[in-house]
Amino acid sequence: EGELGRGSIGTTKKGIGPAYSSKASRSGLRVHHLYHFEEFERRLRTIVEARHKRYGDFEYNVEAELQRYRQLADRLRPFVIDSVEYLHKELAGGKRILVEGANALMLDIDFGTYPYVTSSNTGIGGVCTGLGIPPSKIGEVIGVAKAYTTRVGGGPFPSELTDDVGQKLRDVGAEYGVTTGRPRRCGWLDLVVLRYSNMINGYTSINLTKLDVLDVFDAIKVAVSYTINGKEVTSFPASLEDLETATVNYVSLPGWKENISKCRSFDELPENCKAYVRFIERDLGVPVKWIGVGVGREEMIAM
Repeated sequence: EGELGRGSIGTTKKGIGPAYSSKASRSGLRVHHLYHFEEFERRLRTIVEARHKRYGDFEYNVEAELQRYRQLADRLRPFVIDSVEYLHKELAGGKRILVEGANALMLDIDFGTYPYVTSSNTGIGGVCTGLGIPPSKIGEVIGVAKAYTTRVGGGPFPSELTDDVGQKLRDVGAEYGVTTGRPRRCGWLDLVVLRYSNMINGYTSINLTKLDVLDVFDAIKVAVSYTINGKEVTSFPASLEDLETATVNYVSLPGWKENISKCRSFDELPENCKAYVRFIERDLGVPVKWIGVGVGREEMIAM
């Protein structure tokens, strides 16, 4: 990130990229190496030597790290299992497994806004590659989407609002990164992105969150397509160069200007609010089954 300067991609700088780089180069350390410590030590020393060659001299106490990992290995031992065998035994026994994704599809290493992405598969494919669960065992796929769009870090954001409206979304929605505290970039809901995410993940239902954040707006825009080089496109383009020149085409819907945080059924929502939800459903062809109307766990409408 430091070498990229102004072209940095805005990572959390927590070491995720280097960890995945060593995984891809087949030089990484895995949990099972802790229990063959001579191999762990050999690999760690090799990695440190390679990093010194790449980045020059830097302070790193290999002996202290080895001692720390010896202690960690003992503490972790009771929790280390063959996770693939464990999960498949549970499946065979009729148990249900809930898998939660931490990042949205647009940060996926393959299908996201590369290179402004994380280092792993954040879409439904990550269930298979990360847990060893086969596609045939995946049932419900719930897409969790805000009623507007946000992004942390660098990268394209066609519907981003850099004006007072964007700041209002940020303030009302408390849009600041959990890990870094960075202010999230905010914009109107982008159905081009949501359609693309649905094509790849195959959502069976949508959990629409933070709908109450839109209570304060007289009118609410929704991005429905882009115009690139004079041509209207309804699917998300792979080329960042194309995105930089894209014009966003919006549909404007009337706001409801009411506090919906006390609503506990769909029928209790204002008519314009219900129309907003139905507009999203029709465009995606996926039912909205849950609607978040506040920050509390109980502030959720089940459809």
